[in-house]
Formats: sequence, structure tokens, C-alpha cells
Amino acid sequence: MNFSIQPTLSNNKATLIPLQEADFEQVFAVASDPAIWEQHPNKDRYKREVFRSFFDGALASGGAFKVIDNATGEIAGSTRFYDYDADTNSILIGYTFYATKFWGTGINPSVKKLMLDYIFNYVDTVVFHIGATNVRSQMAIGRIGAKKVAEKEVAYYGEPNRLNFVYEIQKASWQ
Repeated sequence: MNFSIQPTLSNNKATLIPLQEADFEQVFAVASDPAIWEQHPNKDRYKREVFRSFFDGALASGGAFKVIDNATGEIAGSTRFYDYDADTNSILIGYTFYATKFWGTGINPSVKKLMLDYIFNYVDTVVFHIGATNVRSQMAIGRIGAKKVAEKEVAYYGEPNRLNFVYEIQKASWQ
């Protein structure tokens, strides 16, 4: 891999800053709202000990970000690049969450566009794993042009397998 999966990225709506251990308390303060995780396969990530594992996985991925809302300067949530595959020239984007106050504000499509515009300089396919019951995220990912291509049991970092829908966006269709 001859590119970074953890650059600082910014547009008019949001700034993605590489996640660091020192960010735990501030990011957990956002993630501690149970409403964020209602549709997610792992509904208890609002608990400190469960979120700690999630956060450790974020750091281990080498591609995680805290998402800053440029209008307020607040941490809006987190997202990451992960699991680059040189054989298929693909990468995943996911583990994304936002504080409920940012739902419906356009921050998610803005962040996804920022990430996709960057990563398609290096890969041909971006893959997303979305929980089978996470209708909100399925709708959001469809709005940016991702297509459902499969269903798969996915084991998130330190968590049990859960049924996920697999979505893809190809570089050619993004441009």
C-alpha cells in the first residue's frame, strides 16, 4: 500500500482528523448515547467497556478518524478506512457513527464524499458492511450510490458475528 489511510481530510462541512488514544473520552462522550446504536447489530456500544473495544479496534485499524463539524468545532462522530486488499484493489469504509444532533444535517454524505474522493485516487472499489437491521445506514449508503452486492456474517473487532449487507461503489461509477 503506497498511500495513507489516515490523512487529515477536510471540506466545507467536516474535517477528519486521525484518531488518537487521547481522543477516547471526547469520542466516548458522543458514542455514549444509546439512540446512536439502536439499529446497529451491536446495540450496547454506548457502554464504556464495549466502546473501549470498539475504540481499540479503531486505533488498530490504522485508518480511523474523529469527525469534526466545521460549523461548531464539535466532534460529530467517527469513521474509518480499513481492510485494504491489494489483490482486489479495494478498501472498506465503515464503523461510522454520529451524535444524533448531526443526523439529517448532511454531515454523513459530506464525509463519505470526502473519503471517497480521496481513496478513489488509490483503489478501484470501496466496500461497506451495514448491519442487516440498520435501515437508516442502508438508506444513507444507497443515496450516495452504493449498491448491495451480498449478505455476509461479519465479526466486528472484539465482537460476535452479525449479519451484514455488503454494499460497493466502483471507482468508475463514482467519477
